Amino acid sequence: MVILPPAKPPRIINFLKPYVLKMHFTNKFVSAQVIHSPTATVASSASSQEKALRPNMDSTRDVAAAAKIGKILGERLLLKGIPAVAVHLKREQKYHGKIKAVIDSVREAGVKLL
Repeated sequence: MVILPPAKPPRIINFLKPYVLKMHFTNKFVSAQVIHSPTATVASSASSQEKALRPNMDSTRDVAAAAKIGKILGERLLLKGIPAVAVHLKREQKYHGKIKAVIDSVREAGVKLL
């Protein structure tokens, strides 16, 4: 049985960005995912925890790993036909370091940022 998320009023959906990029960083791993706002589902994701990506990385937590995750996420978005995403940063997150690496590599992959 699938439980659907509650339906949002139509006037709110008009102002929501359809796809939102969210990033999460731990002491060991970097992960990023794009969420489809109206349905609250994950459209695409990439993480340094994936077994297929680990042999290609020297470290799973530094800026180079974040750039590689952003590049892979950008390629996956283009394969799914998602041309643009909005970026959601938490209050304490600044456009610097790993966050900058992920966002810049998604942009370089060909995805437009709103």
